[in-house]
Amino acid sequence: MNRPLWSLADARARIRDARSPLTYSASRASRYDCGCCSLPATREGDESIVRLRGLPPQRGFIPVAYAATEGRPDDALSVSRALEGLGFNTKIMEVTLDLASIETLPTRSPLLVFNLVDAINCDGRFAPLVTARLDALGIAYTGCSTSALFETLSKVGTKLKLAHAGLPTPEWSTDGTGFNGDTRVIVKPTWEHGSLGLDETSVMRCADAPRVIAARTLRLNTEHFAEAYIEGREFHVALLERIAEVEVLPIAEILFADLEAHAPKIYGYDAKWTPESPDYIGTLRRFGLEHDEPELAKMLKQFALACWRLFRFSGYARVDFRVDSTGAPFIIDVNPNPYLTPDTEDAAAAAKAGLTYQDMIASIVESSLEFRKPAPSQLRIA
Repeated sequence: MNRPLWSLADARARIRDARSPLTYSASRASRYDCGCCSLPATREGDESIVRLRGLPPQRGFIPVAYAATEGRPDDALSVSRALEGLGFNTKIMEVTLDLASIETLPTRSPLLVFNLVDAINCDGRFAPLVTARLDALGIAYTGCSTSALFETLSKVGTKLKLAHAGLPTPEWSTDGTGFNGDTRVIVKPTWEHGSLGLDETSVMRCADAPRVIAARTLRLNTEHFAEAYIEGREFHVALLERIAEVEVLPIAEILFADLEAHAPKIYGYDAKWTPESPDYIGTLRRFGLEHDEPELAKMLKQFALACWRLFRFSGYARVDFRVDSTGAPFIIDVNPNPYLTPDTEDAAAAAKAGLTYQDMIASIVESSLEFRKPAPSQLRIA
């Protein structure tokens, strides 16, 4: 039987019930109610970004862990070159499902592992195995902790936690049912990141969603769900941890001006990773929201920091938003350890803040070493 969409009160009351309904919708009033998240206050008038302290010459060993994924960007080479430029010894280390390469690390006494593994055997569900094993071996690593990776592994699970915290996320359904009749939805894979499988055919009438979810789940051998498609602007907010604080880097707006008129405005797989495609060519990024629309920028920054705190992120992360025609923001994705190729939004945001690519990698390494100490980081908006 098709169940109605939840109200926020329903979500809070039933969030821990294993028999929870399949769909959720936050009320419009709740979209800005983040009291349960203890949002940090914005420090007015402080727009400077803390400069790197500068790492002294190092001889420590920092292997770069990655798992080759067909059709996905290989950022291991870029990261390893940056580490070499910082004076570290490094080696690109491919990780397989047996974690054999991880087991060799204790004898080499690495300073830490630069973790770029977001999937093993093209399956994102295996990614936390790497950090879990490093935890067991007592080896430090960059980026988010094992618990944070597990909590954001499922997009549906992530949305449930966002909803429970009162943070705005589009309504969704695990089987495609329960939406209002005229709702347009986007069908997404539950476990995969990097916009894998997303293209203009992913946006459809809600009536078609159950059939498409069933077909894609069967064909791609991974679960899918439907999310209300938010027509509007898209923003990506990158966060970078420093020694004593987390900084929100300049906000990137994704522009779809050169896409075909009939095409849904989505930042899909080709737009991100296929340089010769029309979607890639027709999708641009723009900075300057903080100057042009300071109130919207402030709101997005606060929500991004709330996500950082909610999921207990560390190192670096990114939160993606859609803003509808009324100015209401929705969190459409939460990304621990986003890709670090030099042409990504995160690297571009760091550059806009005055950091070179090598500066950004140095900051991630430095904060990861400091993160192993017990003192908690403070949050600050740059």
